[in-house]
Amino acid sequence: VQLQASGGGLVQAGGSLRLSCAASGRTFSNYYMGWFRQPPGKEREFVAAIFWGGGITSYADSVKGRFTVSRDNAKNTMYLQMNSLKAEDTAVYYCAGRAGSAIRRYDYDYWDWGQGTLVTVSS
Repeated sequence: VQLQASGGGLVQAGGSLRLSCAASGRTFSNYYMGWFRQPPGKEREFVAAIFWGGGITSYADSVKGRFTVSRDNAKNTMYLQMNSLKAEDTAVYYCAGRAGSAIRRYDYDYWDWGQGTLVTVSS
């Protein structure tokens, strides 16, 4: 599976940004995907995940109510809509995926990884 993340950039605090992760190389009915991020000098952390087949989602508490994960079946693309961005959201964001039906929140549970895309939120 190939994953291609895009959409990062510089945004002011309070602004919005949408990340995309294009997937290819398999059928995705029994597959879940997630977003992780790695702030400067910190470890990678879970952000959000979605089960491709049923659309079930999961979020980290730090982004709940501000971020929305979704997918477009026709385009095989996952999105992360980020609103009300804060300086602490600054990080390299990664998309990841694996076959299965239970959403995972740990990076070691994911098999496929895209390259990162940098999000910088200025305060």
